[in-house]
Amino acid sequence: MSRARFILATVLGSAGIAAVALLGVHPAGAAESFAVPAPAVDEPASAAGTETAVLAGGCFWGVQGVFQHVNGVSQAESGYAGGAKETADYETVGTGSTGHAESVRITYDPAKVTYGRLLQIYFSVVTDPTQLDRQGPDVGSQYRSAIFAQNADQQRIAAAYIAQLSQANVFPAPIMTRVEPNTGFFPAEAYHQNYLDSHPTSAYIVMNDKPKVDDLARLFPQRYRDQPVLVSVA
Repeated sequence: MSRARFILATVLGSAGIAAVALLGVHPAGAAESFAVPAPAVDEPASAAGTETAVLAGGCFWGVQGVFQHVNGVSQAESGYAGGAKETADYETVGTGSTGHAESVRITYDPAKVTYGRLLQIYFSVVTDPTQLDRQGPDVGSQYRSAIFAQNADQQRIAAAYIAQLSQANVFPAPIMTRVEPNTGFFPAEAYHQNYLDSHPTSAYIVMNDKPKVDDLARLFPQRYRDQPVLVSVA
């Protein structure tokens, strides 16, 4: 499915949206996004320097694109987490057999945006946490919704937040997002970096990912930055 998605996105372009719909590829979510409650458990706002979060929520183009527009984020890099370095490439991960998930490594300033607030954005506009081993048109474990905790504090905050949202019945179905251990992050190929910014008229981006950035601006205007922070690629 990942290869089909890439072909559709790069070949059809904006003029291919109708054709994509005819092929059965539809926007990632039919329901309008909404802001979920803020986490009751979070890290303190700190001026101690930058921290790192790794999140997976389907195609990394959209996940990266959203977090590149978040105030307090200094970098959002697409890559692979959950598997070995030797198999961390797009074609192999796309088989769904490596254990990886398409992920984004987020470098952020906790004095401006805390880990819990990043997770609030994640659950509000980035991922549908009720979908198992898929997100919208993309099917397979490589598109799973997962939080790769980088330390014990992140593990505690993420687990508590999932429990909070579950107990409050925020979503219409059980949360499938899992907190997974940090087994390393491996940057994706250069052509995947800044994909949303570089291909704004791609059919896939227009249908699935640009609405997420729009939802960020609509639901979290105080955390939205108009100019994205882009990854430097050779």
